[in-house]
Amino acid sequence: MSTRGRIPCEENVGKRFCLLCLPQAISMCVAFSLVASMGNERGTISNWCLAIWCLCFTVTVFVSMFECFYHDCNFPFFWYKFPITYACYVALLCPSTSIIYPVLYVQYLPDGPSRDRAIAASAFSCIACVLYAIDVACTWKHYKLRNIPCYVHTLPGLLKILESAVACAIFVFLSNTSLYLHQPALKWCVAVYSICFIQVAAAMLLRLRGWENRLPLRLPIFHLGQTLLSVLLCVSALVLWPLYQFDEKLGGQPHWYSDISCFDELTDYGCIWDQRLAVAILTAINLLIYTADLVYWARQVSVGTEDQPSTPLPLHSQATARGLEQPWNCDKWPLTSQ
Repeated sequence: MSTRGRIPCEENVGKRFCLLCLPQAISMCVAFSLVASMGNERGTISNWCLAIWCLCFTVTVFVSMFECFYHDCNFPFFWYKFPITYACYVALLCPSTSIIYPVLYVQYLPDGPSRDRAIAASAFSCIACVLYAIDVACTWKHYKLRNIPCYVHTLPGLLKILESAVACAIFVFLSNTSLYLHQPALKWCVAVYSICFIQVAAAMLLRLRGWENRLPLRLPIFHLGQTLLSVLLCVSALVLWPLYQFDEKLGGQPHWYSDISCFDELTDYGCIWDQRLAVAILTAINLLIYTADLVYWARQVSVGTEDQPSTPLPLHSQATARGLEQPWNCDKWPLTSQ
């Protein structure tokens, strides 16, 4: 028996918009507005954080408007994949900016209105982090209760999201080109981070769009080769980056106190030595994630199993399989997350 009368779709979307979407958008809007009002006093890291907050705000508003105006709830077949994937990314990127911005930038600002605005922006970013985390948790639980397949609910999906999120955090620090332009080996490390990120993005796109069946190789073999290449590249970066950044014989700075930027109140970059260390730590973290991903796909190849299909059956096929006379209504369709 249909539950449309008890749980109307418009009511679900409206509640979610008021309780989560609207506060998320407002928090992001306030955060990037405060930083944008600093004008020329913004640094490179601040600009990257500003870009991430603007992106989160824009996509959140787009997803919310799409759901609010889609009154008949006949969401496109692919729609449920995008919002939950986006929400997982935001739930990782937003805390990253909330940590990077105050720790590696705000503390080096001189006292004054700019510092106060930066602190307020960090606070609103933290509020948005909590809201996005609640959104992901609720949507995740709803998908599980409805037994709705989704790539981000699988182990390889979660690993791919973590790999790309850590890469985005690395790119925030690499916006300071003075970290690597003086050494060819460090330029190679930047190329490694870019190649690995592109590989992950391509794998995610193939999976979310259901194009993996077009590959000339079996799915586990394709992912195994791709992940193995990422591991080898990441190992080279993990060796070269600390070597050329912290070895004094190679032009590096082995000690924090040897970097004058860590003592001056700079508004452009903050403490450069801390940024070098942050990239080294994030590289090690990403290598661990790639290694876990490699072990997973090596096991898939060794036991000869295929990964689960990335694209569920069409909605009308699922309805027929469940013995339903009519297609899914909005009560059987997940409350999507931005």
